[in-house]
Amino acid sequence: MSDEAKFNPAGLGVWTEPARFDVTRERLVEYAKATNDPIEAHLAGDVASPVFAIVPVFQSLMEPALEVVPMPLMGKVVHGEQDFRFHRPIKPGDQLVAKGAMTGWAAQGNGTAACVYLETRTEEGELVNEQYVTFFVRGFDNGDTVGEQAPGHKFDEALRSQSPVAKVTQRVDEDQTFRYGPAAGDPMPIHLDEEFAKQMGLPGIIVHGLCTMAFTSWAVLTEVAGSDVSRLRRLAVRFAKPVLPGQELTTAIYRADGSRYAYETSVGDTLVIKDGLAEIAD
Repeated sequence: MSDEAKFNPAGLGVWTEPARFDVTRERLVEYAKATNDPIEAHLAGDVASPVFAIVPVFQSLMEPALEVVPMPLMGKVVHGEQDFRFHRPIKPGDQLVAKGAMTGWAAQGNGTAACVYLETRTEEGELVNEQYVTFFVRGFDNGDTVGEQAPGHKFDEALRSQSPVAKVTQRVDEDQTFRYGPAAGDPMPIHLDEEFAKQMGLPGIIVHGLCTMAFTSWAVLTEVAGSDVSRLRRLAVRFAKPVLPGQELTTAIYRADGSRYAYETSVGDTLVIKDGLAEIAD
C-alpha cells in the first residue's frame, strides 16, 4: 500500500470554514413535501422536520473527508450511518452557522469507516444540533483505527422477542428523487440520472439515503411522539441497502428502554435501514 493511498491523519480535527444558512418557511415546506411528511407543522413551515437538519450542513459535509481521504478513493465513498443529536428544532427565520471536522477512521477489512462531526449553531452561538456522519470507503482497508468514531446505536436483538409497538408502511413515489434533490440541495447524479447510476453499478436511480431516513423520522414521530418534533432528542440509522423509486417501506418500531425506541425499515424481506434509534423526551 503506497503512502499516497493512505488516509492522512493530519486532516483530523481540521474544522471547515463556517457555512451560513438562512432558514425560510418556503424551504421548510418544500422539504416536508419532498419527503411526503404528513405532519401539519412541517407542511406549514412552522418548524423543520428533523432530517432537514442535514441541509444547512451540506456544504460542510464532504470538505472534512477531503482533508483525510485521498482523492482517488473519493469515488468509493458512500454514506454509511447518520446520527442526529437535537438540542432544539430549526424554525423559520433562524440564521444558522455550520462547521465540521473529521474525527477518526476504523478499518473494517472490506472497507474503512470514517466519522465526520458537524455542529449547527445560531449566529448568537446557541447550539441547535450535532451530527455524526459515518462515511464508508468501499473496498479500501487502511489497515488501522485512528481517532474517535461515531457513538454506537446498534439494534438490540433481544427486542425481537416482543412485538413492535408500531408498524408503518410508506410508498416512495416514482418522482421522489427529483423532488428531494432540489429541496435538500443534493444534486448527486446517482439519484437523478438513470444511465449514470447504472454506470456506477447500481440498478438505476436510487433514493437519497437521507430521504429514506426522513420517511422513517415521520413514521417514528407520528407513532410514538405525538407528531411533536420538539420531543425528538436523537435520531440515528445505518444505511443497509439502497431504496428504489416506487418501492414500499415498512418500518417496525420497538420500545427499547425509557425514552428510547429502536427501529428497522425494510423493502419486502430486505432491510434497508438497520440499527435505527430514536430518543423521545416526555
